[in-house]
Amino acid sequence: MCLLNAVLEWDESRIVCEALSHTLPDNPLRAEGRLGAASGVEYAAQAMAVHGGLLAPEGGEPTQGYLTSVRGLNLHTTRLDDVTGPLRVTAERLSGDARLILYQFQIHHGDRCLLDGRASVVLDAQTL
Repeated sequence: MCLLNAVLEWDESRIVCEALSHTLPDNPLRAEGRLGAASGVEYAAQAMAVHGGLLAPEGGEPTQGYLTSVRGLNLHTTRLDDVTGPLRVTAERLSGDARLILYQFQIHHGDRCLLDGRASVVLDAQTL
């Protein structure tokens, strides 16, 4: 399931992606015909995964990451499917090492913040 359409910009600490899938009637996260705002966490998680892939050494083995917690989640709307036009998904790496990364994320529609929060990602959990 790929919810993001494009990477707009990125550097070592931040990624900004664009998504249009929130308006699709066959979005796999829809329940009872609607896409709740909490589904935005998956959009943010995918942006974090893309960021990790872009930062990986060329030719290296991909690192699996697992979303382990979401903190300080603020939902400023109830739904994502009732806005037209692209969503801007931003994830900023606040801290991290070879095993654990903390990101701050936001999803915007134009100038309006729809949700924001923090998430931790554990890397290569199967080797712990």
